[in-house]
Amino acid sequence: MFEGFYKTRFQLGNAVGRSVMHVANGKLLGGNSAFAHIGTYEPTDAGVDIVIKTVRHNPDPNYRAMAGTDDATLIAKGWADGDLYRLTGELKELPGVPFQSLMTPITDDEVPIAGSVGADGIADGLYSIHLRMLDGLDGGLTGVMLLNQGRILGGDAAFYYLGSYAAANGRWKGQILNQEHTPAKDDPIFGGHEVGIGFSGRYDAEEAVLEATALAGKRSLRLTAALKLMHRA
Repeated sequence: MFEGFYKTRFQLGNAVGRSVMHVANGKLLGGNSAFAHIGTYEPTDAGVDIVIKTVRHNPDPNYRAMAGTDDATLIAKGWADGDLYRLTGELKELPGVPFQSLMTPITDDEVPIAGSVGADGIADGLYSIHLRMLDGLDGGLTGVMLLNQGRILGGDAAFYYLGSYAAANGRWKGQILNQEHTPAKDDPIFGGHEVGIGFSGRYDAEEAVLEATALAGKRSLRLTAALKLMHRA
């Protein structure tokens, strides 16, 4: 079955990238440190037909668009290879340049137990998340986060997030476990650790903010994050 939560390694010509992707109910929602991936799939006799649009959420110019344009559309076909899924296709913007991707399940754990979502709960959907450290520490993460009825699935090019939350009347709180799916040797704070994060904050129809405490190894760290809704689930 195609549905699940994956890390992905993709290649466009000679350029290589990584991201996370959640697949369910005909939708693909995911992304990485600079781009959100928003798509659909349809089952076929051979596997699936896929269309995915890429949208930049991080303006940092150090994260370059592989296609040479921030907004790109992938047309691909996918098929199962054991527990893995393989895709091949091309971008509309770069016809003739081959695209291929390997999608690997990144956790065999059960989906986290959902938190309670009450009156005027935070909207389900794919959010960008920009996290920064407090107390004078440099560093942070940018990625994407799927909120779905009290559950959190998200990640970026090196990490994935699993968690749960409770939300009602403009306030929310929850917990997230941040883990590597690809070694993050250049990240001195989160690399090499499973990081537990407890948070609370507020939200409206399009955005959310949170303040949190993270436990990375023996270090207790304070951080803040801003989320922006990119696609409603």
